[in-house]
Amino acid sequence: MYRPFVLIGMAAAMYMTPVAADELSDVSQLLRAGQHTAALNKADAFLKQNPREPQMRFLKGVILTEQNKKTEAIDVFTRLTKDYPTLPEPYNNLAVLYASAGEYEKARAALDQAIRTNPAYATAYENLGDVHAKLASQAYDKALQLDRNNNAAQSKLTMVRTLVGSTALPPVAAASPAPEPAPAPARPVPPPVVPDVKPRQPAVEAVPSPTVVAERKPEPAPVPPPVRPAEEDKRRAEQEKARAAADATRSEVLRAVDSWARAWSARDVGAYLNAYARDFALPAGQSRKVWEAERRARIEDKKRISVQIVAPQVAVNGDTATVRFRQNYDSDRFKSDSRKTLVLKKQGSAWRIQQERTGN
Repeated sequence: MYRPFVLIGMAAAMYMTPVAADELSDVSQLLRAGQHTAALNKADAFLKQNPREPQMRFLKGVILTEQNKKTEAIDVFTRLTKDYPTLPEPYNNLAVLYASAGEYEKARAALDQAIRTNPAYATAYENLGDVHAKLASQAYDKALQLDRNNNAAQSKLTMVRTLVGSTALPPVAAASPAPEPAPAPARPVPPPVVPDVKPRQPAVEAVPSPTVVAERKPEPAPVPPPVRPAEEDKRRAEQEKARAAADATRSEVLRAVDSWARAWSARDVGAYLNAYARDFALPAGQSRKVWEAERRARIEDKKRISVQIVAPQVAVNGDTATVRFRQNYDSDRFKSDSRKTLVLKKQGSAWRIQQERTGN
């Protein structure tokens, strides 16, 4: 089954103003209650005043999907990929809509882009496996149309169709937009294990004897044993557990970055400095004491500071995380919009900044 993106991931991935968060929550509640028209009207009213706000635009695409307005939903997600090309989730939902319409090449291209945008996006990999399984099914079917005696292709086609469930793809299921846990969806069919496609061996003539020329036919390809349900359930449970653990870790890292930005915006120097690790990479020639004094002076001499984190991308490797994002800084003295990278290290139960780079 193709897995649509869950909205909570997008909410965690963007820094929201309180007003935007409230509006998004209201629309989400209407959608959960099945009031699609009211939800769409409220979303459109908000977007009329905030036409580039990505989360509400994404939620509008989910609402249109629920209303079976797939063409309009595709248009919403396509525009999001153009305006926010670093977000992988709109690509994933485009792939879901394309696959439901049988446009598997378009679905594959969208999922490839989602993975290039975020190489750690597990859902996109799972969906890509399902798309390849469907394309494989079509290829084996074509092989049988050309050669109905091809037993190897028939065996592989049967296995692939068993794994993906049927020749018809399931309909697009709209994601639950609420941050609260949604009812458990039907379990996705895992990526199929398709045996390597090997060229058929030509008939080999035996060495001629004085009286007989023997011909040896190729042996049929062995049919792999079916995956037992218990093993498949165990593998699926392990995948879900690993995916949940990875999502939880990324959420912890994003909360740490958000707390750092909030402390900076509130001019809370103590909380701001506490966000940095003990072994933070200081500028050349500076001690920790000198660096902290300089940061304190730069923050306290401002009357107003606003720091917004836009479109963060998180990569986690063990107890180290790298977060790349666009930083919007605005104060009574200075305003900037720049790219920033933070490398965080887990120290105890907290993620703290170990390195800070601007412009990459």
